[in-house]
Amino acid sequence: MNFDDKFFSKVEKKTKVDKDTIISLAKKIEKGNLKDEQTIREVISTLSTLTGKEVSKNKEDKIVETILKGHVPKSVDKMF
Repeated sequence: MNFDDKFFSKVEKKTKVDKDTIISLAKKIEKGNLKDEQTIREVISTLSTLTGKEVSKNKEDKIVETILKGHVPKSVDKMF
């Protein structure tokens, strides 16, 4: 799926995270193993830092569990 600048502008407006950072994180996720708990936790930590939003241990555990069980949208379009 190709993302245009309008998409990145919308995400940046909501998150204050720029296009280059988003692409860099996407590459990290693409190269990582999202069936590996440690990789998922690292991504959550990175996102937390980038957005300035604190993620409690309980919430992080729930996110990890959801991802490991495959209960996430298969398409980015369904996330927004």
